Amino acid sequence: MKKAAATIIGLLIADLPESFVTRRISETMLEFGGIRGDRHFGITSKADSRQPMFPRGTEILNRRQITIVSQEELEQIADELGIDQIKPEWLGANLLVKGFPDLTKLTLGSRILFPSGAGLFCMGENMPCTLPGEEIQQHYEGHDKLATRFVKAGYKRRGIVCAVERPGIIHETDEVQILLNDYANPMQ
Repeated sequence: MKKAAATIIGLLIADLPESFVTRRISETMLEFGGIRGDRHFGITSKADSRQPMFPRGTEILNRRQITIVSQEELEQIADELGIDQIKPEWLGANLLVKGFPDLTKLTLGSRILFPSGAGLFCMGENMPCTLPGEEIQQHYEGHDKLATRFVKAGYKRRGIVCAVERPGIIHETDEVQILLNDYANPMQ
């Protein structure tokens, strides 16, 4: 099994009911279901446009408990859009990592392990959409069509979604171990 490491440089929560935008916190408890109080908290969720195989509103497993982005990929997106920066808050991210620049390519079934023993299970790429692009646009009024341009620029760079596999406390400065799932010899 291949291993990698990264540092958590941002820990965030989306706890305002009217917004997906996150705010920074220094530590939190990961529970089965994610971060209590976060808009994506829950072991289950309702099917939406991302799961067209189920009738909208059907209760399904929540694969989007935690969203993670990398500093390196956000810088690449910003460069492509011709703007100074993209903050993880604007994307509704829960974790910002540094030191693992190909985060979005992390294979389904990979694990992210924290010093406390907490663990996340990678559920795949977080596909870009115009909603975060509209938030980015609000911060760069002089740039045209950022909402739609973000979708293209964020493709294969938008980060990942995870589910909590083992609860535990996590901190903004944690060094995490990443166990890369190999489909030829998959982790169980």
